[in-house]
Amino acid sequence: MPGSSLRALGFYPGEFAPGPLNSITDVPGVRVGHVTLIEGENVRTGATAILPHGDNLYQDRVPAGIAVANGFGKMAGVTQVQELGELETPILLTHTLAVSMAMEAVIQWTLAHDETNEVFSINAVVGETNDGFLNDIRRRSLTVGHMLSAIEGAVGGQEVREGAVGAGTGTVCMGWKGGIGTSSRQLGEQFGRYTLGVLVQTNFGGSLRVLGIPIDRYLALPQAGFNRNDGSIMIIIATDAPLANRNLRRIAWRAFAGLARTGAAFSNGSGDYALAFSTANSVRRTAARRKEVCLVEDLPNERMSPLFQAVIEATEEAIYNALFMAVDMHGYKGRLIKALPREHVIHILERQVDCFL
Repeated sequence: MPGSSLRALGFYPGEFAPGPLNSITDVPGVRVGHVTLIEGENVRTGATAILPHGDNLYQDRVPAGIAVANGFGKMAGVTQVQELGELETPILLTHTLAVSMAMEAVIQWTLAHDETNEVFSINAVVGETNDGFLNDIRRRSLTVGHMLSAIEGAVGGQEVREGAVGAGTGTVCMGWKGGIGTSSRQLGEQFGRYTLGVLVQTNFGGSLRVLGIPIDRYLALPQAGFNRNDGSIMIIIATDAPLANRNLRRIAWRAFAGLARTGAAFSNGSGDYALAFSTANSVRRTAARRKEVCLVEDLPNERMSPLFQAVIEATEEAIYNALFMAVDMHGYKGRLIKALPREHVIHILERQVDCFL
């Protein structure tokens, strides 16, 4: 049976309120699409696409910043985003050995637009985690067509499916079934009424903590022989606050504080990546703005702290949602990864967390 989010079960991480969807799609214009591939006994994988807006992404680029806590990963397009501070394509999340197919899909999708007839260089941004415990990753079942379906099926203004879907289909998080999770925060009038949303692909290791409670102390090991300290995470952050790439990079770094709250190990073999972008029209890098001197809005440093808190809270809750929305998954070589035992965890929290309502 599908799970329930932590918030739906009566717990409210953080201080800022979420948006109406509690999703990255609360940020106006942001679109998300999934392709989930479950075949036979051994294929458990997929792809997730995030589009900053519905216009031509190559022509109307958005400022972006990247942070890397541990670089054991294969994220494509990182150096150009670091150098230029902008995104020009959708972001695709998938598994480690499908990065090349995802890049090809992004290139095909971008070149298909009439406005890109003269384009000779495209920086495809692709993130990954390794789903090889539940998925026969060497089979490389995902195709360019699957990746294109994720991009073309992306929609905004709707709830994002969470748990064992898309790029989270075969992932494992701290020994429990991981997946896709999302959350958002809305700042009050005194902070500019900005919205910030986070989407995570959870496949990382550690010892689970929920709202500060060391949950693993109360639960039996979910998978004998499974190394709970290995794995990776992709964190995608969107906001409508008008920010330059410098402060977007600062926001991306703060996301790791939310990750740490959940008990992440940040192990040697972990790829811990965060990418943040702004959807504000006033900071879009249109073709005209890329050629001329122009005035651009830029939220000052003194107003960044509420956004820092928002990304920490939304990242933490998105990870909880990925775990709470996941289901048991059988996969490669007959392996089974159990979903987090929600009722047991809620019982623990009820006894120990003062914020229970």
